Amino acid sequence: MRAALVGIDFGTGDFSASLEELSLLARSAGADPITTITAKRSSPDPAHFVGSGKADEIKMACKVDGVDIVIFNHALSPAQQRNLERRLEVRVVDRTSLILDIFAQRAQSHEGKLQVELAQLQHLATRLIRGWTHLERQKGGIGLRGPGETQLETDRRLIGERVKMLRTRLTKLRKQHETQRRQRGRNQTFSVSLVGYTNAGKSTLFNTLTKAGVYVANQLFATLDTTSRRLYLGDEVGSVVISDTVGFVRELPHQLVAAFRATLEETIHADLLLHVVDGNSPVRMEQIEQVNEVLREIGADHVPQILVWNKIDAAGLEPGIERDEYDKISRVFISAHSGAGLDLLRDAIVEAAKAARGNNNTNEGQDEATGFAEDELPGGGSLGGSADNMPTSTQFGPH
Repeated sequence: MRAALVGIDFGTGDFSASLEELSLLARSAGADPITTITAKRSSPDPAHFVGSGKADEIKMACKVDGVDIVIFNHALSPAQQRNLERRLEVRVVDRTSLILDIFAQRAQSHEGKLQVELAQLQHLATRLIRGWTHLERQKGGIGLRGPGETQLETDRRLIGERVKMLRTRLTKLRKQHETQRRQRGRNQTFSVSLVGYTNAGKSTLFNTLTKAGVYVANQLFATLDTTSRRLYLGDEVGSVVISDTVGFVRELPHQLVAAFRATLEETIHADLLLHVVDGNSPVRMEQIEQVNEVLREIGADHVPQILVWNKIDAAGLEPGIERDEYDKISRVFISAHSGAGLDLLRDAIVEAAKAARGNNNTNEGQDEATGFAEDELPGGGSLGGSADNMPTSTQFGPH
């Protein structure tokens, strides 16, 4: 499918890197970017986002190059998308729709497909009028008078019911994940999650460490479904659980963050985050901040984190370890592709696991020093009793 890419420079961030990423996203979705049209504006045009003059320029370029689809590097409102399609006479897709389409193509597991469908329906609910403008009036005529509901209202109601059903299924899956995490907690298994910008090399690193055989490709969002494997790190620590998660990207649609909460909660409940960074990327610092922003959004910014500087072979760097002012490991330089520095990364995980185990033992010692049994609370309450029997001081407030 021949595509025209449109990017508007509003004077914020690295515009060229953002456009390059849009081209990668388009190719990942199966489109063939033929031409790129750019402009500078102080603010979006309310009607066409780009202004009527630039819209006519895009229309002319589409006719000359035989473009089938126009992809905007921004989120468009339903009205802007509708106005642009009428003016350009070709299909228009914004950045959010493009990412949703890639996720729909890549989802493999039942849970991944449910999460993508939920995000798509939430996005579609605001854009239903595009496909149903001929059905906005209520049905009429002999034998056609229904309950007074327009086709548009019917579709919105059906989407609402489907969204409710998907949320119920995902809630059930979240409970299953919680049960698995509690079991790991009882076994005192140290949990590690790989996080990072998409295409930073997380799945390559995961495969190199665990020999898992997870799908790897030089494309955005090659991995959607969380995969967990045990990794044995010696007698001192034993086995740890390592999870490979979905990659992040700038301006990740909020619908996806919300829909993939069940998957991303593996990150929230991890004992350690290995934040994989493409050390050869010129915009790596911006990518680090984008990942940290999503981690804050899902409530995982409190989890201890080690930066894993990947692709050092391409960047011309040597394997090594950096420590912060508290002598904790803050950064490890590796190449997942060549295997350079992986022994240092394993040592870093072992050190973090030992430190976490030491903290847990300290906390358990403090609990025992209070003089109460594990299932007994002061004031006659117990952890195994009903909520009514619990003392006021142990009640949890609303989250």
